[in-house]
Amino acid sequence: MTEVARPLPRASVPPVPLTGMGADARHAAGPDYSAIVDSEAFTALRKRFRRYVFPMTALFLAWYLTYVLLAAYAPGFMGVRLTGSVTIGLVLGVLQFVSTIAITWGYVRYARRAIDPQVAQIRQEAGVDRP
Repeated sequence: MTEVARPLPRASVPPVPLTGMGADARHAAGPDYSAIVDSEAFTALRKRFRRYVFPMTALFLAWYLTYVLLAAYAPGFMGVRLTGSVTIGLVLGVLQFVSTIAITWGYVRYARRAIDPQVAQIRQEAGVDRP
């Protein structure tokens, strides 16, 4: 005979009033995420993030698609030996890894310089203590 899983009883948590609270009570209730999302600073942060991510994504996808298309439709070109058993296809394949690392490294630098300070400011204004 199999047992039927029964739902666990719900914990009773008293509601936290959101009006007329002091700073400690607001902190306990958590940040106002809808106000953060609607803020000018958050909109600027998203724009700054997209300004790097979208072009880099498009560039990398174009580069990757070019590699795949060359491998599929130009095997003679990809098989040209540069030296010994090193072919153009092998070099371009290794460059895929190199470009991925370079884009990641570039994003980390960009984020530290342009995004992280804005995130810290938004977190501070929202009263979030964690980094």
